[in-house]
Amino acid sequence: MKFNFLAFLLTALCSMTEYSWSQHLQCATDEMHQKIFTEHPEYNEAILRAYAQLQHDTEMFKSMASNREDQVYIIPVVFHVIHNYGLGNISDAQIHDAVKQVNIQMRKLNADTSDIVSAFKPIAADCQIEIRLAQRDPDGNCTSGITRTVSDLTDIGDHQVKSLIQWPPDKYLNVYVCNQAAGLAGHALLPAAADTISQWDGIVMQHTYIGTIGTSDFFRRTVLTHEIGHYLNLQHIWGGNNVPNYYYLPVAQASNCDHDDEVDDTPLTIGWQSCPLGGESCGSLDNVQNYMDYAYCARMFTEGQKSRMHACLNSTVANRNNLWQPQNLIDTGTDDETFYLCGAQFDASKRLVCAGESVEFFDLSYHGVQSRTWEFEGGVASNLNDSIVTVTYNTPGVYAVKLTVSNGTDQLDHEEVAYIRVVNATGSLSGLTETFEYAPDFDAFWVVKENGAPINWDYTAPGFSSSYSFYINNFEGGKWDYEFVSSPIDASGFSAFAISFDYAYARRVTGNNDMLQVSVSNDCGESWSTRKAYYGGNTLRTVTDAINDEPFFPASNAEWKSDIITNLGSGALTNNLMVRFRFVGDGGNNFFLDNIRIGHPDVLGIENQTSNPFLIYPNPVQDKLFIEFDSNHHGAIIQIYNLSGQLVHTLESQGETRVELNTEEFDNGYYLVRVDGKVAPFIKMK
Repeated sequence: MKFNFLAFLLTALCSMTEYSWSQHLQCATDEMHQKIFTEHPEYNEAILRAYAQLQHDTEMFKSMASNREDQVYIIPVVFHVIHNYGLGNISDAQIHDAVKQVNIQMRKLNADTSDIVSAFKPIAADCQIEIRLAQRDPDGNCTSGITRTVSDLTDIGDHQVKSLIQWPPDKYLNVYVCNQAAGLAGHALLPAAADTISQWDGIVMQHTYIGTIGTSDFFRRTVLTHEIGHYLNLQHIWGGNNVPNYYYLPVAQASNCDHDDEVDDTPLTIGWQSCPLGGESCGSLDNVQNYMDYAYCARMFTEGQKSRMHACLNSTVANRNNLWQPQNLIDTGTDDETFYLCGAQFDASKRLVCAGESVEFFDLSYHGVQSRTWEFEGGVASNLNDSIVTVTYNTPGVYAVKLTVSNGTDQLDHEEVAYIRVVNATGSLSGLTETFEYAPDFDAFWVVKENGAPINWDYTAPGFSSSYSFYINNFEGGKWDYEFVSSPIDASGFSAFAISFDYAYARRVTGNNDMLQVSVSNDCGESWSTRKAYYGGNTLRTVTDAINDEPFFPASNAEWKSDIITNLGSGALTNNLMVRFRFVGDGGNNFFLDNIRIGHPDVLGIENQTSNPFLIYPNPVQDKLFIEFDSNHHGAIIQIYNLSGQLVHTLESQGETRVELNTEEFDNGYYLVRVDGKVAPFIKMK
């Protein structure tokens, strides 16, 4: 069979993966690879030599009688999460699930093996290969087997990410989890290329193809297994390393019947992007359910593929033979004998809870935990010793959580002092206003969601006709998510409800598409319904020109916009309405939010909420409300209305710049201050 170096090389470097629908992801990095190897012709001879050595080693291994039939090959693995915060910074739990899914598939423990086409069931293999998260790093320190690195390279996901961090590839399989994987679901180096370019050894994965939970799903679970196949010298099932004058062998081409994947028991095939179980593309039944095809119904490796991977693991090419050696398993902490307790940590299904609701807590401590004790301030736990515990919180407040773990010898603990925020299950107020002038007012009714990023919602000057607003430092931020949510509001007595606010935003370049979402929930934040979304290039920007050389701060009210959302629907008219503001960064400039008002649309009147000639504080108020005027409104008549439109109080400023209003006799609720036709809301609380 004719061998073409360039085609082989680019197949190795551009290992396309299974795609989760009836189409596959196209390789977008051919030009990059051509450029690299045009600039480095010295690699060519070495890769050819390594390929020939691996071919020889494979044939020798296949000729051996026993082929280590009882050997289970353990591969130490480290996951490097390359992220810029946001969704790409996936949880440890998602990575643990990915490891579990790979091992299920490699060991033929997946329940769907019962659905393998009968002709291929006899050769469906338990590959006797497992991956294990490292417990020791290259310096011998205890590790979770997961590292996290912040870098914009996550949005590219090519071989550059490996320059950020790489553990010795002769000791660890390095898996890089990124926002993008060079336009693919994942890509890996075949061993001959990895032997020559060891700094590129490893697998890059898009985070949405890691495991079955979190940002991924069950349908995408086979992609990492596919890439590990490449890492262990498996080609795509239709071949692809010997096409003269072409980069790689595209899937589903009739000419693919002339090529082979160098595995004896995988039939010739053109390769599939769908799942025709009776397909005979090259004159015989295709093994469509093979992990190395692009079909979306993978179930199996063959015995021949197993043998080829084992041969790779016994070859010195790319040092795959060192990965599973007993001493390396000891060095990486992946042997069966020792568990190193080096981290006590936990996670929760949610941290904002309505009174009476339950939260699941997960012990993520590592490694070898034999016993644990939970402490839940303010909560009633189903159990205090299990790895997963359900806790019910009945009383509003902010509560601590503590976990102590032991491996029988050592003991560690971890405590989060203000970890769970519990709010009333139903609203005590029939409306809500937020001016961002007084931080304790905000903290009483709103919760900012932790996103793990160094930047989140914060107070800044200026506001819209006020001193302060809430903003995102999007100029220095990345593609992160930022959100804050309200405590429940009682909207059950209204025929309609609305949300109004003021905002300011500038793009950095014309292509920025940062987004603001305003959503509502009536099930304590379990699900959200987006009522309006604003996009950077269209409805979000409040200044025409992009500002790319300095942070944007609105210079005047003219650089703000105001809006009122009235399409909340009847589902919002409950006694437990919650409102969420969510900003999704896309690398644009700063975003500002001010003067949030939530109530009946007739009293919110957006035209009456802007350019107010007065300021009111504190808001909410318990006893004394202060109203400050500008110089043009001394002697104004001040009217206080409830949400039913009833005038409940009148007073006159009498030339003063600040008026004090005693609200001790007011009922709890939502009120409006009216001065010279302008209206501002406040909340009265006992």
